[in-house]
Amino acid sequence: MTEPQSNNVPLGITLMLASTIVFALQDGISRHLAGTYNTWMVVMIRYWFFAAFVIALAARAPGGLGRAARTRQPLLQIFRGLLLAGEVCVAIYGFTLLGLIQSQAVFICYPLLVAALSGPVLGEQVGWRRWAAIGVGLVGVLIILQPGMGVFDPVAVIPLISALMFALYGLLTRYVARQDRTETSFFYTGTAGAVMMTAIGIWFWEPMTGPDWAWMAVLCVTGASGHWLLIKCYEVAEAGAVQPFAYFHLIWASILGLVVFGEVLRDNVIIGAGLIVAAGLFTLWRERAKG
Repeated sequence: MTEPQSNNVPLGITLMLASTIVFALQDGISRHLAGTYNTWMVVMIRYWFFAAFVIALAARAPGGLGRAARTRQPLLQIFRGLLLAGEVCVAIYGFTLLGLIQSQAVFICYPLLVAALSGPVLGEQVGWRRWAAIGVGLVGVLIILQPGMGVFDPVAVIPLISALMFALYGLLTRYVARQDRTETSFFYTGTAGAVMMTAIGIWFWEPMTGPDWAWMAVLCVTGASGHWLLIKCYEVAEAGAVQPFAYFHLIWASILGLVVFGEVLRDNVIIGAGLIVAAGLFTLWRERAKG
């Protein structure tokens, strides 16, 4: 029997804001490490810690590993884990090519993708106003990418692919939460991703300096805590209600890009990101009006 889901929007917003801070720090550290070492290896090491962390939590919880791994939808849970691991690789690769600001300016369209896909995936109602907001947000993406300005660089599409993957991951997280507990989703997010990344990343091993091992340790902690916050967020609140607050991720990431990495904030990125954020905030207003 499917368990009823809560919709505690204030708590969901708090969890989402906390996750944006953690993810922005994670992005900055990932950009640094992947600029020096192979992306596959960086993500693999991060997932080793992630998997060890979720396994240790599951082992200490009542029922142990058996209860954490017990699910009515194993293939979907495994697919979620693989999808997220792939998205992390795509996103970090984009950071090294485009920088944090432009990558995140495009990536923040993922809440609008969540809103667009929440109908077919979750069965939530998507009205014409939300579709209009999604359209405005996609115009913002086009302004950032500038596909008509001379020779279009296909590399600019990388964060858009990452956004689509992450949106699908978020929706599937909400979907599996209808039958599985947070601990189960967390367990599969860590273990499935670790298996996939080990199978790939072990072939790209490189020696790492002592200071960078310290940064890697911080990256591992932020990776585990950030995704736990996100899973909990989707469990307590509807996806459409909390997603607009994911835009704070862009603010923190832009600050890191400007201050730490010396990136430049271009006019088209400001205008495009502004449209995307405005569209997302409008969807939030619609959620409150309907409520």
